[in-house]
Amino acid sequence: MKLTLRQLTDMLPTNRELNVWCTELNKALPVYGIDTPERVASFISQCAHESRDFTALQENLNYSQDALERVFSRYFGVGKRNAAEYARKPEKIANYVYMDEFRSARGALGNTQPGDGWRFRGKGLKQLTGRSNVTAFAKDYGMTPEEASDWLETKEGALASALWFWSKNNLNKLADTGDVEKVTRRINGGTIGLEDRQRRYNTAMQALTGDVPSRSPVIATLRKGSRGDTVKQIQRRLGLAADGVFGPNTDKIVKMWQAKNGLVADGIVGPKTIERLLP
Repeated sequence: MKLTLRQLTDMLPTNRELNVWCTELNKALPVYGIDTPERVASFISQCAHESRDFTALQENLNYSQDALERVFSRYFGVGKRNAAEYARKPEKIANYVYMDEFRSARGALGNTQPGDGWRFRGKGLKQLTGRSNVTAFAKDYGMTPEEASDWLETKEGALASALWFWSKNNLNKLADTGDVEKVTRRINGGTIGLEDRQRRYNTAMQALTGDVPSRSPVIATLRKGSRGDTVKQIQRRLGLAADGVFGPNTDKIVKMWQAKNGLVADGIVGPKTIERLLP
């Protein structure tokens, strides 16, 4: 199938370079078998969420002190490094939170050389992050990791990296199911941003087929680490500050509410909890 400019306008409403992107997508998507409404909608919606409508080709780390303590609570706060010393200093932030010496073995990114955190911060439509990931990508394109890192900041490289990741993780097969949550979990290991990804997928399917998919739930399962409007609704219902971030305090109060209401106190806001909490 071939994307039209009108369809892409619906999918990427804030992008001002749609003619270029439409041409590039129509050339590249068929090569990777992304040639059905479900596959096209899944790929574009996921990339659009990660890159703000294909406009942010590298990670923005210009965080305030409060944002650092909220987003990177593992690294900043009481008993940890002072977020005020890092606020609004993107390179300094990256060279701390993205360096392997400050991460768990499970979260290692291969960033071991000075400056790797900043050099290999998230780039491309998929926000490819870390020397290890970029090295694997670079190998398939006959580049050095440093060359690939620079290429990721271009439209061509940004799209190539997303398609590479999509293919390596066999995401066409998952996209065929229309299950946005499963695709999201394969991409980032959790459900961060699931509501926005689902909304974007629905919009894309409507643009491509004229129909809104009926299979995926409007309200997804939420847990510690989730974000979005539904988290805000839950927080308001529980009398909490509605910042939309399912953090430790929200997790604690949800568990207390679940125990009080005869539910399993696991902090997971699934169908049963939502039915009782948001009637």
